[in-house]
Amino acid sequence: MRAYRLIAGMWMRSTLTYRASFALAVCGGVLVTGLDFVSILLMFSRVDVLGGYSLAEVAFLYGLSATSFGIADLAIGSAGRLGTRVRDGTLDTLLVRPAPVLAQVAADRFALRRVARITQGALVLGWALVASDIVWTPVKVLMVPGMLVCGGMIFAAVFVVGAAFQFVAQDASEVQNAFTYGGQTLLQYPPTVFGKELVRGVTFMLPLAFVNWVPAAYVLGRPYPLGGVPGWAAFAPPLVAVVCCAAAGLAWRTGLRSYRSTGS
Repeated sequence: MRAYRLIAGMWMRSTLTYRASFALAVCGGVLVTGLDFVSILLMFSRVDVLGGYSLAEVAFLYGLSATSFGIADLAIGSAGRLGTRVRDGTLDTLLVRPAPVLAQVAADRFALRRVARITQGALVLGWALVASDIVWTPVKVLMVPGMLVCGGMIFAAVFVVGAAFQFVAQDASEVQNAFTYGGQTLLQYPPTVFGKELVRGVTFMLPLAFVNWVPAAYVLGRPYPLGGVPGWAAFAPPLVAVVCCAAAGLAWRTGLRSYRSTGS
């Protein structure tokens, strides 16, 4: 963490040297990422419900997904460029430094402007919490920040696994994006609009559903549209996040041990 903090801090100081440019980049990022939610608003201009979910309930799913992904993208999104370092051999320079390679890869070119996605997602989530007809209890109140933390950990694990895969397939950044950015887009919509096989896949195989679908079903008072999922699964995101991070760590160590440089 010390190495990560030092490297990320260096890039943050570099970014904040030009404060006006940074502010414009964040504002522009909020507007660009907000177009995703605009498309949802356009859908609801023609329908009252989407898959049985109201606009406020879909906004709740959207806010959880966007904010959780934004946290992971800010913290470790730079790992997606690992394939470029493997191809040009610059990963070798990280191996000889007295710091963990993952910390260096994650903090490399730390892009503080990515707070735009977190800001935009948090704004939508805040509106959804006010507009949704949720019967709040102390447990549900605590679950909301818990979902954001656990969701960020699950997305971060997917980023690390995708980076580890690039040790083997160097041009796999788009494959990784299919599961990170694609997964985030998938979770913006209710699970009821997708086929059962897809919902089963992101619940039991790649557990992205525990970012928001499964716990949000409990918060919203809705049944999860998939048989075989017990009620206590709504409280399983912390366990799922820990398992995902452990699996990601194993995948990273395996990929790093298999690295043999470029050979040039």
